Amino acid sequence: MCTIKLKRTKYLFNETLGEGQIGDFKFVTLELPWKNNQRKVSCIPPGTYKGVKRTSPKYGLHVHILDVPGRDLILMHNANYVTQLEGCVAVGEAIRDINADGTLDVTNSVKTLKKLVSLLPDSFTIIIE
Repeated sequence: MCTIKLKRTKYLFNETLGEGQIGDFKFVTLELPWKNNQRKVSCIPPGTYKGVKRTSPKYGLHVHILDVPGRDLILMHNANYVTQLEGCVAVGEAIRDINADGTLDVTNSVKTLKKLVSLLPDSFTIIIE
């Protein structure tokens, strides 16, 4: 079974930063801060989840994280800024403050997501620690 591993590296007051890996491919992640798994304002709890590929008009081909307790439609999708997230996981190449607002962002999100999805089978495991 294919596995994406996400390790959260910093829990900040306004965002959560992390590192992800599948095989030799490494990427960074950006999520909302931890706020007790509240809908649309919190990252999801650490745990092991099932993931599937999904397509939508807004994000194209991306990852859907299934069976998150008390939550639905949690995605791994392209986004550069934490303000673009409602509980999902943004993936990118590096962490930088790209818009000079004092908040860290992710770079090259579209390219990173495309590479990540190309490495995945239709169904896989996601481990968040």
